Amino acid sequence: MHVNVYDPQGEIAGEVQISDELFDTPMNLGLVHQAYIRQRANARAGTASTKQRGEVRGGGRKPWRQKGTGRARAGTIRSPLWRGGGVTFGPKPRSYRQDMPKKMRRLALRCSLSDKQASSKLTIIDGLNIENPSTKTLAGILRALNLNRSTLLVTDETQSSIVLSARNIPKVKTLPVSHLNVNDLIRHDHLLITLKAVRKAESIWAELEEEYSPLVVENNNTSPEKNAKRSSTPKKASRRSKNAAEKETTAESDSGETEMEEAK
Repeated sequence: MHVNVYDPQGEIAGEVQISDELFDTPMNLGLVHQAYIRQRANARAGTASTKQRGEVRGGGRKPWRQKGTGRARAGTIRSPLWRGGGVTFGPKPRSYRQDMPKKMRRLALRCSLSDKQASSKLTIIDGLNIENPSTKTLAGILRALNLNRSTLLVTDETQSSIVLSARNIPKVKTLPVSHLNVNDLIRHDHLLITLKAVRKAESIWAELEEEYSPLVVENNNTSPEKNAKRSSTPKKASRRSKNAAEKETTAESDSGETEMEEAK
């Protein structure tokens, strides 16, 4: 497909062709949802911890005798029913990590990028040309491109000048294309990506033809010269044929001996 490329002044600088495999993939909501939940779960620290009644310090002595006081029976002051006691079925440190096949992760990312393109929320810029950190310059570029909502700015590689320029702009996040993920694409309304980053993304993720290409079956038909050579060369006898030949020779020799004895 062909899309427009803009310059930092917000004008159309030209038209460029982008990969249909990366920006024109049918949406799979279930797959994108699974990839999003997986990424959010893998970001969890999993350090929440509580103490059960046996782990809380103290509470070894029975507070009062079992009968005769008129009060409810109690065996320890660290019961979950008491203030300062243990926690019933509380959380313990654990891993929330989820696995997902590589092809499914790539397909979810392609679906997210295609959704940005289909909803006209993808803007390709020729280059930013910010040598020194300047929040004012980057804010002017975003204003010229009419990007007044949350924006994900993707470059071909990490550039400190762009990162420092965007650090103080609300709802703007910078990211190298190698770290592009489903979570950031969903959480940001607009995607601003440089042309170099598009080409790098195509080299990384637009590999459907290579991944899903049919197996190449080699042609078993050989040339007539090779067939003639194969027919002329004698084949090696197998073990079974050798054994059968030996049995036949032994049988013939035995029959010959019996005939000689009968003749005598």
